[in-house]
Amino acid sequence: MPRPLSPREIAERSLITTYRKTLWKPFIAAVKRYGLVTPGDRIAVCVSGGKDSAVLAKLMQELQRHTDRPFRLEFLVMNPGYRPENMQLIRDNAERLGIPIAVFSNGIFDAAFQAEKNPCYLCARMRRGFLYEKARDMGCNKIALGHHMSDVIETTLLGLFYGAQLQAMPPKLRSKNFPGMELIRPLYCVHEDAIIAWKNYNNLKFLQCACRFTEGRDAAPDGIGESKRQEMKALVRELKKGNPNIEKSVFRAIHCVQLDTFPGFKRHGVAHSFLDFYDAPEHPLP
Repeated sequence: MPRPLSPREIAERSLITTYRKTLWKPFIAAVKRYGLVTPGDRIAVCVSGGKDSAVLAKLMQELQRHTDRPFRLEFLVMNPGYRPENMQLIRDNAERLGIPIAVFSNGIFDAAFQAEKNPCYLCARMRRGFLYEKARDMGCNKIALGHHMSDVIETTLLGLFYGAQLQAMPPKLRSKNFPGMELIRPLYCVHEDAIIAWKNYNNLKFLQCACRFTEGRDAAPDGIGESKRQEMKALVRELKKGNPNIEKSVFRAIHCVQLDTFPGFKRHGVAHSFLDFYDAPEHPLP
């Protein structure tokens, strides 16, 4: 009689069996399509304590296990000021899933909470800077974040409705402040619903954000509070009632932007008008 599988083995097997179509294949598609992993990379997978970074960590482990193009992994956990019980949950999940985490601490939550404007934006920037620095010190050349397709779509809509710009979230990005470092998003083609389904299948409990702003959002009667991202999630859910393919349309749109139809755009931070190229042969763009 075969021995029962451990929670770790069940979670790993479910990635390439039960959720092969919705998790494994889109993950591999993103890695290949956007050239996210190359032989010899040393990648710091940033484990935040949430469901997205957990499934990213397990997918990266599976890729490392099965690839013929070797690369190294580190699993980096930053404690920005979690309550002890939340930090313990992160450690418990890492042990259950077989993720060998390295933890470092700072006081980002306190610093961000004192900001008068855009505390979430400030928190995200500070966290990323600390992650880059720690990953570089560990000898890594890349950090991997758990942003997924739903994040990409919501970010695009946020920029349109609240930022007065058409701006997406790229699959990879070179760091301006840490030369030689690169950010990659291997879940770029994975939908959040698939991550939630995998979490529920494995009876896992993760953190949301565990900061004071998230607690305020969760306590709001509508579950949105002041969170514009949650507002975008609600908007997409409503739009899907009339058009189930609305997310696919937005995702495809950011891959085929028709610059010739825009009266203005930015490239490398420089603003351009269509008039700059209107009279040039075949309208060449910079």
